[in-house]
Amino acid sequence: MTNKDSPIGVFDSGLGGVSVLRACARLLPHEDFLFFGDSANAPYGEKTLEEVRALTLRRAKELLDRGAKAIVVACNTATSAAISLLREKYPQVPVIGIEPAVKPAAQADDSSQVIVMATPLTIHEEKYQKLAAAFCHEAGVISLPCRGLAELVEEGHREGPVIDAYLQELFLPFRHCNVEYIVLGCTHYPFVEKAIRKNFGRPVEIIDGSAGTARQLRRQLAARNLLSDRTRPGKVTFENSIPEKAEVSRQLFETEQDDGL
Repeated sequence: MTNKDSPIGVFDSGLGGVSVLRACARLLPHEDFLFFGDSANAPYGEKTLEEVRALTLRRAKELLDRGAKAIVVACNTATSAAISLLREKYPQVPVIGIEPAVKPAAQADDSSQVIVMATPLTIHEEKYQKLAAAFCHEAGVISLPCRGLAELVEEGHREGPVIDAYLQELFLPFRHCNVEYIVLGCTHYPFVEKAIRKNFGRPVEIIDGSAGTARQLRRQLAARNLLSDRTRPGKVTFENSIPEKAEVSRQLFETEQDDGL
């Protein structure tokens, strides 16, 4: 039975959601988390809408069947494709998604143009299109589909010649644009943030939506009286549809926590 001490379920299309998990665990250090990465079906961002919805509903049900008191959809593509369906299906459960942090980037005083890096499906979805349109009067929003980038991260490319070559080609048309912010619209992309800075060719601020997702999770748990009363540190359990990837997720989480990212 779900109670205050039940775990929070977090899932992603693979390893990327660890970037959201770490923000949630930092903000809610006494909560237990169950993280599931669906690396066997990664990346979601290059699947059909119907496929992403089916996978998202399946993973959420699995976590809820195991007693999760809340669900965090730590994937921009899955959020865009299926967050409304999840909330309709499970109205009694806090369901938190993530979306590209377009608003803070567009409203920054020095913003003139903002690049939003995201998967093709995220950019195509109506949810993102409405978000970008809402702030286009405050900054020029450049939607940049990054086909294959999440897959490179899943394969372990976080720095080095392969990722450098990919990013240099991706950014070539924007080298002389007055871009002040890059928004990371996929939870895999924070793991190549250093490479993005290196290869963009000029100083730029980089922002993602993980912190906002963590704050919304805390608000929703508090509103439903589901925040844990424990004083001990919370536990994090890692699982993956490719079993050996669970250990990779754990290592990423611990490394990023140590780096304070």
